[in-house]
Order: sequence, then C-alpha cells, then structure tokens
Amino acid sequence: MARVPDPITERTNMPDVTLLLEGGCTCGSVRYRLETAPLFVNCCHCSWCQRETGSAFVINALIEAARMTLQKGAPAMVPTPSASGKGQKIWRCENCRVALWSNYFGAGEKVNFVRVGTLDHPAALAPGAHIFTETKLPWVHIPENVPSFVGFYNPAETWPEEARVRMRVLRPGYEEA
Repeated sequence: MARVPDPITERTNMPDVTLLLEGGCTCGSVRYRLETAPLFVNCCHCSWCQRETGSAFVINALIEAARMTLQKGAPAMVPTPSASGKGQKIWRCENCRVALWSNYFGAGEKVNFVRVGTLDHPAALAPGAHIFTETKLPWVHIPENVPSFVGFYNPAETWPEEARVRMRVLRPGYEEA
C-alpha cells in the first residue's frame, strides 16, 4: 500500500513558510494566525478585485478556516457582490475597515481567502498562479515561471497534491465540480 504524505507536516510543493504567519488590520484591533501553510496562493487580476482593493490585483492565500486562529478582536462580516452573482463575505476590522479575508460561495465558510497584504510578512507567500489576466492592467508584469490564466484555473491541474488532499477533506468531490 502506498504511503500518503501528511499534508500538514510534510509540506513538499507547498509555499516555503519559515516565518510564523500572523497578520492583522492596520489599527491593530484584529490579529490572526495561520496555523499551517495555505492550500494555495493566487493573484487575482479581475476588475472586481481591482475595484474592491483600489489596486491592480489582490493576492489571496487560501486556507481552511479551522487552520486559522483569531488572536485578537472580532472582525465584521460585510456581504459584498461578486462577478459570479453569488456574492462573497468580506471580513473587515470594524475600526479601520481593512479587509482581512473573504469567503466565496463556491468554497463556502470552510475556506478563508486571506489577504496576503495583511500578513506581518507578506513576502513569505508568493503567488502560485495569476488568474483573470484578461483584465490585468497592462503595466503589471507576471513572472514567466508562474502560471497565469485568462480566467480561473482548475485546482486539480494547478494545486500541489497535498493541497488537493486537504481540500478533498473539506469538500469531497470538489475536483469534479
């Protein structure tokens, strides 16, 4: 019988996370910790993310909600429209209004899309893919060694096996969806 690697302790092909992954809002009222490496990190260039962030893109680290610990404060959930029409929930500090993470309809509340820019050390999590590049601003350059997609990607073809194993625990059959 083939041995299946432990997706928590054997993070081959996962982001190289040597720093403690903690973050929070600008005013310090909300603090959180990622207890493990994220499932995947992507950089979204869709016009909706551009508008929501007031920037050229957003970098999200996808992680199981159960592997993220709130250390301080209680963010407020703000229902927000999305391109799919199904909406998203953006969790923001009630004081400074910084967006900390989102939950999207497709992944539900079991997966948090953490805004990498809110981490204390955002450089620790480089994107594994760039998505919705059709609406990428023309002056943004994507490294040649990072996959990019005109729309979304197929996690079964893009994510490391360890991340797919973790996701199947949350959503059996997700790769067929």
